[in-house]
Amino acid sequence: MFRRLLLSEVAMNVRSSQSRLRAVATTLAVALTLTLAAAAGCDSRKEPDRQSVQEKMRESHIYGQSKLRIGVATDEPLMGDLRNGQHVGFDVEIGRYIAASLGYEGEQQLEFVSASTEDRIPYLQGGTVDLVVSSFSMTEERKKLVSFAGPYFVTTQEVMVPVRLKDKIRTLEDLRDPKYKVCTSGGSTTEGELEKRQVKALVVKNVWDCVAGIRAGRYDAVSSDETILAGFLATYPKEFEIVDLPFGTSELLGIGVPIGDPALRDLVAYFLQKSYQQGRDGQASPWLTAYNRTLGPWLRVEKNQPQPLEVPKLVDFDDKAPRR
Repeated sequence: MFRRLLLSEVAMNVRSSQSRLRAVATTLAVALTLTLAAAAGCDSRKEPDRQSVQEKMRESHIYGQSKLRIGVATDEPLMGDLRNGQHVGFDVEIGRYIAASLGYEGEQQLEFVSASTEDRIPYLQGGTVDLVVSSFSMTEERKKLVSFAGPYFVTTQEVMVPVRLKDKIRTLEDLRDPKYKVCTSGGSTTEGELEKRQVKALVVKNVWDCVAGIRAGRYDAVSSDETILAGFLATYPKEFEIVDLPFGTSELLGIGVPIGDPALRDLVAYFLQKSYQQGRDGQASPWLTAYNRTLGPWLRVEKNQPQPLEVPKLVDFDDKAPRR
């Protein structure tokens, strides 16, 4: 009898020990499962590896091209001008910076193509140029036809008059007076802005034609972007004056890209962002250098490079991939 009781007690102790072991094992298994799930969750939250500039280049239509073709103005002093066979101006400087960033350095690898206001969209659509850097305002209508990287400059609509009329044309009402002939360039945003304000304008191919017409007595005023007018004011400082009329619109200038090449748009936006960040960090950015050489002395207010929109996260040629 005693033996049976002893054996029964031993069996109960064994079963109790087994139960405790199973409980511990179950607890460990649950803890391990939760740990693995947490680790998997962390992995899923990691950013994917960033695409490199070189990989993005291979997706673009310019990959393998020996030259980069950029459409620029050749008759807009300070912005895009042709002097003694050399392209000069703020837009030209920005174009050179983007070209060099894309690997196209020196005159052998870069071709500037003269593009009037009306040429810009057809040249991008037809493949005449790879990019356009030419006082190109970013509008919703234009975004249906071409892509934009930027903005790289913010400007406003202004009016320039000859000195002889500086006290007579001061307001929009003055500008609406039928006795004054107002001129602007075709295909520009200014053309639409004048129409909205019931200002009848004579439309010509480019702003230079307007300025030449005022000097010849055919027109009385010209309206365009502040940046473009500043160039003509710098050319004829004693003949003209810019009148600050309340147009109330800011123009975001962007770099035009073919609508079918999102990779090239991303690359241009990325390099504009690099210049912007250098300026924010207090460095001498390519943008600021270009501005000080061209527009800076002639614009009435201090300007800073605006932050470009929709900038991709890429790894540059000389960058190292971030540690994880």
